[in-house]
Amino acid sequence: MSFTRRTVMKASSALAGLAAMPRLARSQTDPAMTTLIHNARITTLDPAAPEADALAVRDGRILATGTEAAVREAAGPIDRVIDAGGRRVIPGLNDSHTHLIRGGLNYNMELRWENVPSVADALRLLREQAIRTPAPQWVRVVGGWSEFQFAERRMPTLEEINAAAPDTPVFILHLYARALLNRAALTVLGIDRDTPNPPGGVIEKDAAGNPTGMLIAKPSALILYSTLSRGPKLPREYAVNSTRHYMREMNRLGITSVIDAGGGGQNYPDDYDVIDELHAAGDLTVRIAYNLFAQTAGEELTDYERWVEMTEPGAGDAMLRMNGAGENLTWSAADFENFLEPRPELGPVMETELERVVELLAERRWPFRIHATYDESIDRFLTVFERVNQRQPFEARFIIDHAETITPKNIERIRALGGGIAIQHRMAFQGEYFVDRYGAEAAEATPPIGRMLSMGVPVGAGTDATRVASYDPWVALYWLATGKTLGGLPLYGEDNVLPREEALRLWTHGSAWFSGEETVKGTLAPGMYADLAILSADYMRVPAEEIRSIASVLTMVDGRVVHGDGDFAGLAPPLPAAMPDWSPVRDIPSPAQRPQMALERACHDGCTNHCGLHGHRHIAWTKPIPAADLNSFWGALGCSCFAV
Repeated sequence: MSFTRRTVMKASSALAGLAAMPRLARSQTDPAMTTLIHNARITTLDPAAPEADALAVRDGRILATGTEAAVREAAGPIDRVIDAGGRRVIPGLNDSHTHLIRGGLNYNMELRWENVPSVADALRLLREQAIRTPAPQWVRVVGGWSEFQFAERRMPTLEEINAAAPDTPVFILHLYARALLNRAALTVLGIDRDTPNPPGGVIEKDAAGNPTGMLIAKPSALILYSTLSRGPKLPREYAVNSTRHYMREMNRLGITSVIDAGGGGQNYPDDYDVIDELHAAGDLTVRIAYNLFAQTAGEELTDYERWVEMTEPGAGDAMLRMNGAGENLTWSAADFENFLEPRPELGPVMETELERVVELLAERRWPFRIHATYDESIDRFLTVFERVNQRQPFEARFIIDHAETITPKNIERIRALGGGIAIQHRMAFQGEYFVDRYGAEAAEATPPIGRMLSMGVPVGAGTDATRVASYDPWVALYWLATGKTLGGLPLYGEDNVLPREEALRLWTHGSAWFSGEETVKGTLAPGMYADLAILSADYMRVPAEEIRSIASVLTMVDGRVVHGDGDFAGLAPPLPAAMPDWSPVRDIPSPAQRPQMALERACHDGCTNHCGLHGHRHIAWTKPIPAADLNSFWGALGCSCFAV
């Protein structure tokens, strides 16, 4: 790791802040202690008291909100005081559809391109990681990026990838559309001119018949999943460490809860042992409600018949609990979104297979959710649900996931059945592709969030991370509040762009409905879970383009501080170093640092070029560039030069 004057000064400031902190009578992670947060701008999302200056926490719950004087009077003796410094405080964010359990097992192996500003920076990170990654390990970039985020407005080429990593196998997943493999990966996987296309995919070959390194999902993503699954896995100890780091990364972004939607190769209970171990040790820093995902085509009913005898919805506790079935109920119902390809047509066997599973779940009062991108698929699913409901009325919630092209008619059918819709910011990553295929007018209500809310359907927000969209909730909140893609393309009119508070509500109290926890989670009202985040910037007031760079400076779950940055770093428990020692997580700039990283790199390169042209030698840049402004680039540089 390299050290600059600024990082040393930041570290010194943090140490000075720690030295000045009062000694506490109890452990800083003791939920029984009474904590006061004051000097804050608190968005409670509690209709009875929507704004507050202070709040108190005890026994993992919100004790009181209001003015500091009123909160102190209500709280009585206080063990710890946290000065928010005038910052915005919000309820902890709750991702209603993600894949934390699977993502955690792999996080320490994955190079993330979230918020990387250019192809040049992405390739540099790839090159550096390839050098440090030992054989037989791979470098993997698995989702969370779009070529439209890059200054060059394009993907890296296979030639560039091979030049950056000539010897270490590289797998780069681009949405659910394609994967880019370098020559070393093709060799390790044994893919050559004689390798046939597997079911559900195409191995691109050049004019001479040799594989180029591009794998194309056509018509399904099976080729991408199956290829990725052939890479080395982390040993158990490392997987536990990896999951801890992934949860802490979520905490850094203000996430305190998720609903895990399962995943292929994530079988119950075998693949839940790492998360169970962390739960037993008290090391979970994110509340997790998990769904059980049918694993094998043709055997889905068998999966659920076994699982309904093993567990039940609500099994567990407030930190880790079973939430129901899905998002995959039957493989024949899978309509994976890939707007580079035409909409897939589901086969005629789908209704029969789906009805058997849904009937079992309805009889056992299991909540369930189903992946559904296209209205044509949703229409057929709802016909099955209505038929089952006539025989066995639904007594538990059901969820349509994604619903990008759903029509008002089918929103009304969901409402009539008592269901909800979980939406994600996948259009922020694929909006340009959708417009190219279906037109800008069709994209204006994709998904029709405003219509869903006006019709009274429960709506929760999330990411569907990690293989397509980023796990970063602030990218999602930016999309909800602006209607723009990562590349800046405006998709929606005013009727489908949400006020910031409404967008935040979908990410908090709205999502709580999807795990049946709306009475205890999602607002900062007395009696609710003490899950909250103090933000690095005021979400309610910053310019819209700055929403994407927000993070949390302090995150609390169940009244315990699980993440702290800057002045609050000493309040959070330490996190073990990432394992293995070559992990991309070690010494790599975080997504929040990368916009500044790009500015500093531009400063460095521009200053170096300027000095070279004028016969000067570059020394250093000595102050950070304001993230908002490159128009006054040279005036802000702070570049130190002198004559050779």
